Amino acid sequence: MARSMLLLACALVVLASSTFASAAVVEHSFQVKNLTIGRLCRQQTITAVNGSLPGPTIRVREGDTLIVHVSNESPYNVTIHWHGIFQIRSIWADGPNMITQCPIRPGNSYTYKFRIINQEGTLWWHAHISMLRATVHGALIIRPKSGHKYPFPKPDKEVPIVLGEWWNGDIMDVANRGEITGVGPRISDAFTINGRPGDFYPCSENQTYKLKVEKGKTYLLRIINAALNNQLFFKIANHKFTVVAVDAGYTDPYVTDVVVIAPGQTTDVLLKADQPVGSYYMAARAYAAPPPTIVAFDNTTTRGIVVYDGASTVNPIMPALPAYNDTPTAYTFYSNITGLSGGPQWVPCPRRVDERMFVTVGLGLEQCPANATCQGPGSQRLSASMNNHSFQAPTSLSILQAYFFNVGGVYEPNFPNQPPVKFDYTNTNVSNDMSLLFPPKTTSVKMLKFNSTVEMVLQNTALVAVESHPMHLHGYDFYVLAQGFGNYNASRDSKNFNLVNPQRRNTIAIPIGGWAVIRFLANNPGVWFMHCHFDVHLPWGLATTFIVENGPTPSTMLPPPPADLPRC
Repeated sequence: MARSMLLLACALVVLASSTFASAAVVEHSFQVKNLTIGRLCRQQTITAVNGSLPGPTIRVREGDTLIVHVSNESPYNVTIHWHGIFQIRSIWADGPNMITQCPIRPGNSYTYKFRIINQEGTLWWHAHISMLRATVHGALIIRPKSGHKYPFPKPDKEVPIVLGEWWNGDIMDVANRGEITGVGPRISDAFTINGRPGDFYPCSENQTYKLKVEKGKTYLLRIINAALNNQLFFKIANHKFTVVAVDAGYTDPYVTDVVVIAPGQTTDVLLKADQPVGSYYMAARAYAAPPPTIVAFDNTTTRGIVVYDGASTVNPIMPALPAYNDTPTAYTFYSNITGLSGGPQWVPCPRRVDERMFVTVGLGLEQCPANATCQGPGSQRLSASMNNHSFQAPTSLSILQAYFFNVGGVYEPNFPNQPPVKFDYTNTNVSNDMSLLFPPKTTSVKMLKFNSTVEMVLQNTALVAVESHPMHLHGYDFYVLAQGFGNYNASRDSKNFNLVNPQRRNTIAIPIGGWAVIRFLANNPGVWFMHCHFDVHLPWGLATTFIVENGPTPSTMLPPPPADLPRC
């Protein structure tokens, strides 16, 4: 018996040693400062990380600890959000400004430190303050632990494809002018692929991204939509993709010739170089709401070139992109993806529901201040809300600090489970109903018990305009149970819930004039922001915050803040 116990103890020690040996500490330093680069026939100063656009690609393995020292040498306040990372017991590193931290002021620094736990795939990092993420962003790639394999054939090469948005002008000036007019920033001047606009734009023939491939080989494209205000169609002429993951969650293989991707989302696809040797354009352009939406969009197209070994880049073949308002194509893509049940990091969808929420998501109006000129409908300012609560971030202390240190007067725990008024949500005839158009500004949060299961119906409205809102939840993945158009009908639509292999995401593009149902297990204590990932909608108030209470053990409780947490 004693010998058996000794052998068991030795085995546990070996197992523990191998587990820790497979994990590493990955350390980076980010210098955030001004960079002058040439784009679209002009030299322009931008805010960037380590002198590059996009910023550095971070590569880690599941189980690693990531440490990033951020030094703010720019003229602006900054924070960094690690989009999609669970931040288990490391919420002080999540990054949204005035939600989990106050900003890193110019001349100051902050170290973000967290473990990568139960996640594999493509995520990304970006600034989480004003519109700075237009140029402050980069890929965050999580590979399986050493010795573990992908649940798909190993690709010959992995390639990040970061889709971005470019403005001629200082991005903070663009944001400030949008605030003054009350209708948001002007539309962008270009889209980009890995920081380059491509040869459809003036002075950009030599600023076209090129991907060199060899016939017969397979490439894993890690596609990230880092654009601020546009969903995008993405295609490569004469080629098909096999989707194998979205938002760092493995999927059943899904073959398509077009990827549709909302701001904040990531999509991993396998690209087989199986066409005749030649050159082929990859291209991206906006997927936008049809009229009568009042929000203008960038209708230009960015291009890169896929060049086969032995081919020239003369006269590449151009793909036929969907129309800007091709909602059937977008819906087909978004709704046909399913999760890889039983695959790596898969967790079955919880069946019991403790908290049911029906949340309206849409635009509204705000009274134009006295002595101001506002350019929104009726000479008012544009606004936005969830359940008629238009979120306003605190200014004196972050919500996380207020919660942790029990400081009153910073937020109100009164976010409702239902909208205050029920109406025909997607009927455009109600879009000018003045009684529905002016949501109050409030810093309201929703309190959740630890380990409770939350189901949310996210219902778009037609107030002011009909749009598709990409809703992002910090700290969690959620299961997408169903989605559709019009008003959600529980007795009808709940029959179509996918509880077996639903896709898991951290950002869901609610269908235009429609709804989506998501579910998640609130097992990660902390203060978690949920907001539209159209940057234009965030300052208007399209957001809320969940506070998940502590669990019963030390490992399920919030840790204290780090010593270098930026001061307010």
